[in-house]
Amino acid sequence: MKPDFKTKPYLESGTVLLRPFEARDQKELLDILQEPEVNRLTGSAVTSQEAQEAMSTVEIERTVAWYNSRNQQDDRLDLAIYYHELSKVVGEVVINEWDENSNSANFRILIGEQGRNQGIGQVATKLIVAYAFDFLQLNRLELEVFSFNPRARHVYEKSGFVYEGTKREVFRFDDQWVNSEFYAILASDYLKITEGN
Repeated sequence: MKPDFKTKPYLESGTVLLRPFEARDQKELLDILQEPEVNRLTGSAVTSQEAQEAMSTVEIERTVAWYNSRNQQDDRLDLAIYYHELSKVVGEVVINEWDENSNSANFRILIGEQGRNQGIGQVATKLIVAYAFDFLQLNRLELEVFSFNPRARHVYEKSGFVYEGTKREVFRFDDQWVNSEFYAILASDYLKITEGN
């Protein structure tokens, strides 16, 4: 049975709220998506120079239209990460690419500079993992992360994701080859974590 991606929840823990996107989020999201570090870590740029380039008018219009359409999607879940202490959106979480045969989906998270090093990623990841298994009833949630992002790998491991392998030299940034690492958490893994608490 297909997971209920039509429901766009409000998930909250402490000062972190995952919620559907709102029109007022657009400027904050555009600012985050133009941060050089975000462009590097997400693979949106292949050189440091490209990572620092501002979006064109066309790219801005396309991005705004994209976020305006997220709440209508019934095959994926996109939520803003709202941080109460700053009263603003600092990133996003996504569950997409659901596979019916394996009842698995892909997970990704993006956090801008103002939201880093405050534990927001850890809280947001734990919230979305719980939602993936408790509400969406997935069997597997998987992700891919570049090897030059140890902070993200640490968050995933603390949230119960298990390293499954490396795809070698899959990305090139500033003429340097970068590996990509694969992680996943199963419903059975999540059950052990929740039973242990």
